[in-house]
Amino acid sequence: MTETYRAMLCRRLGPPELLEDAQLPRRGLQPGEVRVAIRAAGINFPDLLQIAGEYQHKPSLPFVPGFEAAGEIVETAPDVKEEYKAGDAVILRLRGGGYAEEAVTRAETLLPKPDDWSFEEAAAFPVAAITAWTALVQRGRLRAGETLLVLGAGGGTGLAAVTLGARLGARVVAVASSEDKRGAAREAGATLCLDPAQPDWWRDVRADVVFDPVGGALFDQAFRALAPAGRWLVIGFAGGASPAPAANRLLLREVELIGVRAGEQGRRNPAAGAEQEKALRAWLVSSQGRPRLGAVYQLDQAGAALRRLADRMATGKIVLRVG
Repeated sequence: MTETYRAMLCRRLGPPELLEDAQLPRRGLQPGEVRVAIRAAGINFPDLLQIAGEYQHKPSLPFVPGFEAAGEIVETAPDVKEEYKAGDAVILRLRGGGYAEEAVTRAETLLPKPDDWSFEEAAAFPVAAITAWTALVQRGRLRAGETLLVLGAGGGTGLAAVTLGARLGARVVAVASSEDKRGAAREAGATLCLDPAQPDWWRDVRADVVFDPVGGALFDQAFRALAPAGRWLVIGFAGGASPAPAANRLLLREVELIGVRAGEQGRRNPAAGAEQEKALRAWLVSSQGRPRLGAVYQLDQAGAALRRLADRMATGKIVLRVG
């Protein structure tokens, strides 16, 4: 084992093209930790925000981005339980460090990789899945028979919400900007797919729950589709702007505006975190709704991969292949 490993390093905040291909020193394991040789890493919108210095979690410079990855355990601390051992294929949930040849993490944060999933599929799973589940089940209280409206339905997180909504028995309406993305949403379980460029696309929709990772200009249109006493789930602002809904609109229609921070929910509330863990493991065991890959890049192409995400050019998840 060499004394260094390769990683994409953010030395200064700004556009993703600033990421540098670097060699970093390998550190020893602390109690409860494992070392994983990363085979693939997922790309997510919060990565872009973090690199630009606009995300709520701001690591000290320099740092390695990446909230999710998949690979094989190569070393475990002596106290790590029998559940994990060298050679096991696992999924990593991280607070950073995924864009690298290896990562050291707590053993309890790992998930087993399904045997029939590729490392690329596994790396694309945890962020989208936990966001969708926390939003629809814990925060949105989605029930069978209700109508779920998913904005940005062709992206990785949107497709996870479509998949889960259909599994929960909801009627899923997907909004996506291209025929390719609408086709992916259809395959994931949407019963109606709409083009946001069409005038009054929202007119015949009455959504009990709206899953919104987009924000921006789409908010005002989509708000008209929200049924009285509906729930609007604020996931993020991939559309570039944070909308400011008028409070009187919430009052008159008695709707709920609900913020969703899946990772923070689990850290703040151990009981909620345990529910999330159980749900993710059940999802993996079911093998239903495996992630759709929109593009695969090499590790040193991380800047180009993030640019593609920023330009909203991919259907499904973008991943980095490592090694």
